[in-house]
Amino acid sequence: MREIFEDIDRWVAQGRRVALARVVALDGSGPRDPGAAMAVSEDGEVAGSVSGGCVEGAVVTEALDALSTGLPRLCTFGFSDEDAFSSGLTCGGVVHVFVEPLVPDAPGAPYVRVREWVRAGVPCVLATIVELADAPRSTAHAQCVLGATVAFRTEGEPVGSLGGPDLDRAVAEGASDALRAGRVTTRHYGRGGEADRRDVTVFFDVFAPPRRMIVLGAVDFTAALVQVAKLLDYRVTVCDARPAFATTTRFPAADVVVVDWPHRHLEAVACELTAGDAICLLTHDEKFDVPAIVVALRSAVGYIGAMGSRGTHARRLERLRSEGVSDADCARVMAPIGVDIGARTPEETAIAICAEIIAVRTGSPVPSLRSGAGPIHRRSAR
Repeated sequence: MREIFEDIDRWVAQGRRVALARVVALDGSGPRDPGAAMAVSEDGEVAGSVSGGCVEGAVVTEALDALSTGLPRLCTFGFSDEDAFSSGLTCGGVVHVFVEPLVPDAPGAPYVRVREWVRAGVPCVLATIVELADAPRSTAHAQCVLGATVAFRTEGEPVGSLGGPDLDRAVAEGASDALRAGRVTTRHYGRGGEADRRDVTVFFDVFAPPRRMIVLGAVDFTAALVQVAKLLDYRVTVCDARPAFATTTRFPAADVVVVDWPHRHLEAVACELTAGDAICLLTHDEKFDVPAIVVALRSAVGYIGAMGSRGTHARRLERLRSEGVSDADCARVMAPIGVDIGARTPEETAIAICAEIIAVRTGSPVPSLRSGAGPIHRRSAR
């Protein structure tokens, strides 16, 4: 949702009402994951996407109706649904989209707080009731309403309420879990926060800071890797000990360019790295690589990749073991770096590296270069 904040702010500043549509669940195959968001102004202008074009027209209709009635709703579109099929959802899955009128300029509203926290780089969660069972059995929880929201961050009090202190406490625990995992999720509760009931469906929209990629080595391949990583919304740092090479002129797309020894820079930031982050060593020089890998292996970073031939990496492994690195830790290093797609140019290599990072993060089996044998650069057929 963060990518549509500016459009929402612009429409609100112009006095236009806005509806927000978010993918909250997906059954089977679908074009966009939960958390994908689209905003619709009262005159039909659209920002963002919930399906890559498949059901956008139907969602716009629902959004305009939500603005007209003031009522949120959970909409379901699937392959077997005639209306959704006519809208173009032919991928075979079912997508659940929550559509709601948005009040983004109400002081202290959960949406306002989330917007402020996201822009300040504060990890946060927006929890929303997206589905309710039949009417409550007692008046004690009658205040639970569709579309109720509460905003959480790692520290400080939550903003808003889902209808009662017991439910809010239970949802606060769910928000904490979602923040630790760093991904959107949906949970079910009783109206009093009971974990064994399904009266209330809550969608946890997680806003974590962008994943980080640290590229060690200011070489020719680095510029291409930075560009591809930025397309994937990474915050990219380029580090090299040589001031003539590590410059913002050479790497204008990088968020940060650091002139320092790679291992020393990693020592300064290692405690901040998470399983969603990546370290890519492109120097294939042992005096840079080995100390940096030793530091990287002490961090929680999810991906460590190193460039070089199979022979270079064999020598690198010998040095790492002489430094006391275990075989299990050595196995964390993806080298030669990248998916085995026959990449040769810097741009192709950057795609191969990023593909491997995605595969490692998602646990998807792919033919990595390190799993093969022989030359890593194959002769092109054409």
